[in-house]
Amino acid sequence: MEQDNAMVWARSPGHYEVWYTTLSHRASSTGFWIRYTLEAPTHGEAYAQLWFARFDAHDPAATFGINRRFPISQLRSETSPFLLAIGDAYLRHDPMQGSLAGSGHEVRWDLRWRPATRTVRFLPDLAYHSNLATTKVHSPNQDIRLSGEIVVDGQRYAMDGDAAGQTHVWGRKHAYSWGWAHCNSFDPPGASLEVLSVRLQRASVILPTLTMFTLFLDGEQFAFRQPWAMPFARSHYATGTYIFSGAHATARIEGSFSCRPEDMILAEYVDPDGDPAFCHNSCCAAAEVKVWRRSPFVGRWREHRRLATATGGHFEWGGRAGDVLRVKKSHEAV
Repeated sequence: MEQDNAMVWARSPGHYEVWYTTLSHRASSTGFWIRYTLEAPTHGEAYAQLWFARFDAHDPAATFGINRRFPISQLRSETSPFLLAIGDAYLRHDPMQGSLAGSGHEVRWDLRWRPATRTVRFLPDLAYHSNLATTKVHSPNQDIRLSGEIVVDGQRYAMDGDAAGQTHVWGRKHAYSWGWAHCNSFDPPGASLEVLSVRLQRASVILPTLTMFTLFLDGEQFAFRQPWAMPFARSHYATGTYIFSGAHATARIEGSFSCRPEDMILAEYVDPDGDPAFCHNSCCAAAEVKVWRRSPFVGRWREHRRLATATGGHFEWGGRAGDVLRVKKSHEAV
């Protein structure tokens, strides 16, 4: 799994890459989103960037995001053991540490975890062995438990087995639009979920939405990410909501994520070719997942499990225009 975090960038233009960690601090109903990124534009100088966001479910006024650019000379990477460093901030396969200050905020993080035992793929297997996908993504640490702390403006959040996920993204261009959801902080605990929806653009044609997801529950894996499963999966995403479903012969899964617009942060991205993209993210959302089972010999569906969390859901939607009137922006930390 450690090698699945290794930097893909070959120091050539036309590439972007992201390592993000998203987590839920249960004691305070607060979520966090920490990103280490690099951008190698088709034309222009490459650069690195650090992003941090706090999401407070009880007080939306306390929700904020900040980011800072660094010259590419301040990015370092190693393969074995894995290391990604931007300035003084670093990410390894099992700890991460860093800080940001500016825009009226001062934050630092010092987090540790036991690495996961599997890498969770989001896309069909074929996508990882071809150039068909303009972005590739997987989670080397999709379901982990944290120790350490995050400090925001003097307020300390101590981690005591709080749920998190760490993911690696790379490619040459974001999808025309996308949705993403993650949860491993359900009540009762023990399940984890990853959902991805994408709409691709080919020339001037916008293709229909493709929905892929995997639910790990009671030692079983419900996967809807291979080509033969995707026709039976559906989703819808917008500011404040993400709904998905999928079914096969013996299982049906329906899920939803929801939050207030003020519980989201708008992050403005730029593709390597210069096209803008806008990501609306929340890490303190409500989530609910229902699982139905049936015998292949009897056609009646029976509810098998219901999973829920009031504030432990994480989801986003992105596209080529931003909901700038309802969602607060991540500010450059200057």
